[in-house]
Amino acid sequence: MYGSADKSLPQRITILASEGIFLLFVYWFLFLEGNHVFHLSDGDFGRKVMLFVFCLIVFGRMSFMVVYLLKRGIKWEETWGVVSAFMIYYIGFSILGGIIDRSLDWMDGIAIFIFLAGSLINTLSEVLRNQWKKDSQNKGRLYTGGLFKYAIHINYFGDVVWVIGFALLTRNLWSALVPIGLFIMFVFFNIPEHDRYLRERYGKAFVAYEKKTKKLIPFVY
Repeated sequence: MYGSADKSLPQRITILASEGIFLLFVYWFLFLEGNHVFHLSDGDFGRKVMLFVFCLIVFGRMSFMVVYLLKRGIKWEETWGVVSAFMIYYIGFSILGGIIDRSLDWMDGIAIFIFLAGSLINTLSEVLRNQWKKDSQNKGRLYTGGLFKYAIHINYFGDVVWVIGFALLTRNLWSALVPIGLFIMFVFFNIPEHDRYLRERYGKAFVAYEKKTKKLIPFVY
């Protein structure tokens, strides 16, 4: 998964096309006849609008990542993993939140703040790293600047944060399973795999970096 230079055009198209289909389903479910077809309660309209706005923001960020920021190759195994995860984010959160008949309040303001903060952390960390890598003098060097000086996988931390914000917006306890599952996946699968790759590629530079830098959560873990 890491280190490949393959353009992976079919995989990128599959990810974006799948997300587009998910968005269409979400719009149909939230604003057309979805609730009635599935015999579910009709939730608050304002909450539905905000859920859809969250989906649009995620789609915009993901498209920017897949088309512009992500330079490495994408294997089909990873592609289907990404598609499955974002199906849960788009469709799962929209259904769980779209049936809640509760007007937006201050708690939803907190959810919006958390979602936007996580989105900013994730995207900004990737943008700064991409700009650094464009400099030919940095070729083959380990990037430890920008937001990555606070955590080795600060981009993953941003993912966890915005997913928590999305889950909070649904005001549905079942949504808590999603960020919990994402955190577990990062800690026990993605981070160990990524660390092995970085250790092999950068050697002592990465060993020194990981000794003084938190893995995922700045100042904590």
